[in-house]
Amino acid sequence: MAKKIMVVDDDPQIISYLTTLFSDNGYDVCSASDGEMALKVLEQERPDCITLDLEMPNEWGPRFYRKYSQKEEFKNIPVIVISGLEGHDQSIRKAVAAIRKPFEPEAVLVAVKKALGE
Repeated sequence: MAKKIMVVDDDPQIISYLTTLFSDNGYDVCSASDGEMALKVLEQERPDCITLDLEMPNEWGPRFYRKYSQKEEFKNIPVIVISGLEGHDQSIRKAVAAIRKPFEPEAVLVAVKKALGE
């Protein structure tokens, strides 16, 4: 069974790009365009890994992370920060990787494989 990656980003082009990238590399993908929606998708889809933008409407990435990581069933899901913000690598200390936008697709795939122990 394919591992599932959840893409959380407010930019529809980034969601589309990452969804295609992950699907083309054998992963199942789900997505959300803000932290509020992401909590609902997380509950339904139960992904194996999350890529997370930081700056989004309604609820910022770090706030979404704090909420879901306090729940026992979700606290060990690895998160990869993908953001254009300065200092983004310090925003979520338990992130397995922090990638700056614009990003190289290979860097994202390497981070995902590491996060999933592949």
